[in-house]
Amino acid sequence: MRLFVPEEIERYAHDHTRALMPIFDELREHTYAHVALPQMQVGRVEGSLLRMLAKLIGARRILEIGTFTGFSALCMAEALPDDGVLCTCEISAEVAAVAQRFFDRSPHGNKIQLLVGDALASVGALDDRPFDLAFIDADKERYLDYYEAILPRLRAGGLLVADNVLWSGAVLEPKTPAAFAIAAFNDRVQRDARVENLFLPVRDGVMLARKL
Repeated sequence: MRLFVPEEIERYAHDHTRALMPIFDELREHTYAHVALPQMQVGRVEGSLLRMLAKLIGARRILEIGTFTGFSALCMAEALPDDGVLCTCEISAEVAAVAQRFFDRSPHGNKIQLLVGDALASVGALDDRPFDLAFIDADKERYLDYYEAILPRLRAGGLLVADNVLWSGAVLEPKTPAAFAIAAFNDRVQRDARVENLFLPVRDGVMLARKL
């Protein structure tokens, strides 16, 4: 992932964001030591952004597409009340097992339901209760599919958050299937009268879309 601000500014932002519980440091170290493509994991700044957004909207039900090793899910679960629920979808049983081990050790892990398998199938099998917040951070070529599957399940005023919407800047001149897909997703959200949106150049780009 290409950084769009100098490394020292990234470090300054990290150092001036409230520290997370020690389990997050352990999870990050384990991911970088033992899991392929560890850069897919969100860090303190973006994880804290997700937690803050969940708190600000008073989220009680959260849907996540792309668990990876569970860093973002644990961040958002912290913001949920004791009876809150976070449903997180992961295609890889291997990384899902890593996430579950850390969920089991967290005081907030009991709020998380980990669904292993194709995310669209998992979402389709959920009941009709609406979600307050959704986070998309999975295979980029299916972002539009995830968006269309999730938006009807968000309550009015609910928030959809999508990661990697800059795709290291490749959305400016797409040349790969992933870059074309992310650019198409960004354009679709921008034109969608069902939402109001804000594009944040945080890390690799974060799209916020509030359902009207």
